[in-house]
This record gives sequence, structure tokens and C-alpha cells, in this order.
Amino acid sequence: MARVLDLPRNEGGIATAIEVLRQRLGPRVETGQAFRAQHAHTTTWLRNQPPDAVICPTSTSEVQDIVRVCAEYRVPVIPFGTGSSLEGHVNAPAGGICLDFQDMNAILAVHAEDMDAVIQPGVTRKALNAHLRDTGLFFPVDPGADASLGGMAATSASGTNAVRYGTMKDNVLALKAVLPSGEVVKSAARARKTSAGYDLTRLIVGSEGTLGIITELTLRLQGIPEAISAATCSFPSVEAACDTVIQTIQYGLPVARIELLDALQVKAVNAYSRLGLPETPLLLLEFHGTEGAVTEQADVFGGIAREMGGTGFTFTTREEDRTRLWQARHDAYWAALQLRPGAKGISTDVCVPVSRLADCVTAAQARLAADGFIAPIVGHVGDGNFHSLLLVDMDNPAEVEKAEAYVGWLNELAISMDGTCTGEHGIGQGKATYLDRELGPGAMAMMRAIKRGVDPLNIFNPGKMGLD
Repeated sequence: MARVLDLPRNEGGIATAIEVLRQRLGPRVETGQAFRAQHAHTTTWLRNQPPDAVICPTSTSEVQDIVRVCAEYRVPVIPFGTGSSLEGHVNAPAGGICLDFQDMNAILAVHAEDMDAVIQPGVTRKALNAHLRDTGLFFPVDPGADASLGGMAATSASGTNAVRYGTMKDNVLALKAVLPSGEVVKSAARARKTSAGYDLTRLIVGSEGTLGIITELTLRLQGIPEAISAATCSFPSVEAACDTVIQTIQYGLPVARIELLDALQVKAVNAYSRLGLPETPLLLLEFHGTEGAVTEQADVFGGIAREMGGTGFTFTTREEDRTRLWQARHDAYWAALQLRPGAKGISTDVCVPVSRLADCVTAAQARLAADGFIAPIVGHVGDGNFHSLLLVDMDNPAEVEKAEAYVGWLNELAISMDGTCTGEHGIGQGKATYLDRELGPGAMAMMRAIKRGVDPLNIFNPGKMGLD
């Protein structure tokens, strides 16, 4: 597995750009060491590589001004949302200026009749949904963390609702972005579909800040369902649970969420969230629709699960019960850390075709057991995506090396199954080694050509996605 690399620094250009920006923005150009470190990678195991300065812009025009200064002096620019990404996306391996979008957090318009909203990138998903509550609408993409929507777009985030509502690529209708030249590009209109030109929206969504800095998003909204039910079902093995998922998807049941927790993860959430779930592999589901529809969906799933050996199937429409279950799922990372106090949690994800899900998960479990890791598995298994969380003593070089070998092996396994090395974490620095193997030299050459054409000075988030 590739370690983060230090890229050559333009020391003179960085110093000059910071001085020019200080003259324009005064103390808003933050250079304190602790503050800078908070704006580099702080999750999982990649080394923290802080920027040389942090600025919180307040408008698109201010972003343009900052980018033009950085372009003039060839200084890297790294966009920052809430810092919840897991693969080193916000590290500054060549130094530079970090743009923190916390102050660009306005909801600019809600078009309830068109079911869309226009927002600035610093708005978080929870803040947007709180604002939308009285409209009967909601934004469905839920990665767990209360991430900024600009960051979610940049990394093409997904999460628990993706099996029904899709990822950020499916839910961003249009955007505005500042290019490395300082120009602003509008990727599309608010219309629900278009055949006009290249799909610039989807080009920028998922580009991890390497092509443009998003300053405005138009998001697709959904109606809040009349009824929502949550269900749980236990299984004798992960394989049986995965086979149930495959049957459910093939049946065409419109589940909104279907999550896998292996036995170790169930044990962790029981202790952390004070639940009393059977400590065997578990599927946690949610159904959306009318009162009759959610009951029917739950009954159909219950029948499929029983045929696969599922037991203890229960479902509830009580909001407090649903909230408690899903909060426990979202707290799975913190719960897992309690299984080995003092260890670092190393999270990695892969995604495979649903038909290969059982094979991939059971192979992952077998390798973890053989390597002696405490490492629960959870997954958004309705679309074939799952996560391993290895609990590692970072002061033990042999253990770290073994963890690196496992992550590399799992990425290669998913690719060999016609899957991907990441379903939602993104590439960043941590998975850059595997993108070439997954896509091949032709696709990588095309990506590099696009990067060079848009960003010839390579100032936008350099060192990410294996493009350097």
C-alpha cells in the first residue's frame, strides 16, 4: 500500500502568495501550526501533511481572487469541508493554501415545486435537512458523518441510502466551480435532464478538488415518505446474510437501506449503544413508502430472510426506535474502537457486483482471522459496498505492515471480481496505487490529459488520485 509522498515545494512562491493574501485579507490568513494541522488528514492512518496557510472564503469572487494569486505564484490550493474524508484528500503534500468553506454555508434557494435546492458548499447535510423539514422534502445522501455537501460532491460520497436514492453523482443537478485559472464555470442548468454538451457536473463531482473548487451546488431533493419502517434480522453466517441481500435485490424489493453488521460489529454496538441484538451477523433495513407499502415490503423481506436461515426478524415504524437503531449504525466506528482501546482504527472500503458480495465478504473475514486482526465489517451491502475496520497498534511496525498488506490484498480482490477499490471513500492518497490497476493505462492517460488541460500548473489538490 502506498504511503503518502512529499512533493517538491515552491518555497518562494508560497511565501510570496501568503504575503500578498495577508495584505488583502489580513488576519483571516491563518498560519498557526495547530490550526493548519487540523486542516490536514486526521482520520485513519495516513500521515498529516498540513498546508502553509488556511483561509475561510466568504464568496465565489473571493475564491476567484485567492486562486488567481495562487496561480500567479504557482502555489497549491486544497479545498476543505469538514475533514471527515478517509484517504488523505485534504493533505497538502506540496504545501500551499487550504480553503475552508465553513463560512460559505448559505442555503441560497429551495424550489419546492421543482424538488431542488441551491446551496453553498459549506452547508452540511444535517443543516440542509433541518432547513427542509417543513417543506416535506429531504436530501437523501447519508454517508454517516455530518459532512459538508461540497466535500461530499468532491468525493462523490454515498452511504446508507444509496441503494434506493443513488450517490452524489445522481443527486447533483448542477454546480458552479472556480477553475485553476480563476474563471467560474457553470456545469448545467436546473433542468432535470440535458443533452447539451459534455457532462461537466459529473466530471467535477468525484474529481476530489483536482479540476475545480465547488462554490455552489444545485441538489435533487426527494419527498419525505408517508411511512418509514426499520427492520432487523439475524443470520447464522455472513454468507447467509449476503445471500439474502442478493435475493432481495434480484427480487426487486425497493429497500431504502440495507446494512450488514458482522457478529463482531454487533457486539461492539450492543456495548456502545446499549442494544440487545443477538451477536450474530445482522441485516439492518429501512423501507420507505405508504403505510401499506412498507408493511408489504417488510413482509416480503421477512419471507426471503427465513428461507436463507434468518431469525428474529422484527420491524418498527416508531420514529424513536428507528432513530436509535440508525444512530447505533452511524456510531459503528466509535463502537468498534472500544473493542481494542488505544488502537487506531484503519477503515478501508471496496465494492463488488452484488452477485460476488458473499464471496468477497467471506474471503475478507477469513483473511482477517488468519492475520489475527480485531476488525469488524460493516457495509452498505445493497449495492455491494462494505468496509473493514482494522484496529491496529501503530507503534508495532510488524502489525502496521500486516495491515497494509491486508488493505492491498482486499483492494486487489475486489478488482479481480470486476469491482472497485473504493465504493465511497474515494482515491485521495491512500488508494492511488490501485486506480491504475482498476482502470488501466488508457483511462489513466485520459484522466491525466484532462487534468493537464484544465490545470496545467497542477495547483489544484496535487498528489491525489495518482495523477501526478
